Amino acid sequence: MDALCIDAALLRQWPLPHPDATRSKEDRGRVLVVAGSPTVPGAALLAGEAALRAGAGKLQMGVPDAIAPSLGLALPEAKVMPLPTSAEGACGSTSALEEACARSDAILIGPGMDDTGGVHALTRRLAGLAGAAIIDAGALGAFRQPHRCASLPVLTPHAGEMAALIDRPLEDVHAQPAAVARRFAESAGVILVLKGPETWIAAPGGRLWRHTGGCSGLGTSGSGDVLGGLIAGLAARGASPEQAAAWGVFLHGQAGEALAHAVGRVGFLARELSREVPRLLDAFHADATAPDLAGEGSRT
Repeated sequence: MDALCIDAALLRQWPLPHPDATRSKEDRGRVLVVAGSPTVPGAALLAGEAALRAGAGKLQMGVPDAIAPSLGLALPEAKVMPLPTSAEGACGSTSALEEACARSDAILIGPGMDDTGGVHALTRRLAGLAGAAIIDAGALGAFRQPHRCASLPVLTPHAGEMAALIDRPLEDVHAQPAAVARRFAESAGVILVLKGPETWIAAPGGRLWRHTGGCSGLGTSGSGDVLGGLIAGLAARGASPEQAAAWGVFLHGQAGEALAHAVGRVGFLARELSREVPRLLDAFHADATAPDLAGEGSRT
């Protein structure tokens, strides 16, 4: 099965829910972001803001108790739940967190978290409770062993994280990224977003998408946290897991291109990416030709 190229032409045929069809923030969905650690608190901020910039209506955050007050001030749009934190920095679950998860349309777990047994246990506990689950960074290790969810979770590893997931050398992932993504998506029952200069999205059944847009500046600290938040926000709005992944990857790449023109090919910050997204989404909704976006769709 050939890979579909993710570009503007493809996405015009795969439209997101139109914002004018919603009457309130409740209609655009609830996102729960469980993220951050005492040493990487900013990851939660990047992911949460990205979810809102993607159009999600309501945002809740579950973060280590030590960083909850400062995060609440930095992101006043969010409801922040402090979580008990172990000596190794792993967040524990609470009844309030699980209730919030069950009420959420999408949950993002893992940005800024360490790859520990405690984080894996939390991920396995929460991933099946929400309508859609996006798994990133330290939470990915929960899927080294088979773990089925009620809905298709979206996993977003870079090549190094992918190599750890399948216990293979990094060179194997670089040599055959499409095959690696497709095999893992099928065996684990997930949507697999294998991030890199060329990003591959694979789904069970052999479906495959490829994205080559963006720029080298996207390889910067925090960029993956933003991508995870974008995918979660789009899923909360009602996009299917694979649609949210494809749109999120495309918008992330286009935001990078916009900043490359405005700031420079490298040197822009991950925190700046999310601000470009509402304008990019409006280009689709307001003008079917979207002249400022990438070109025609094709198969590879």
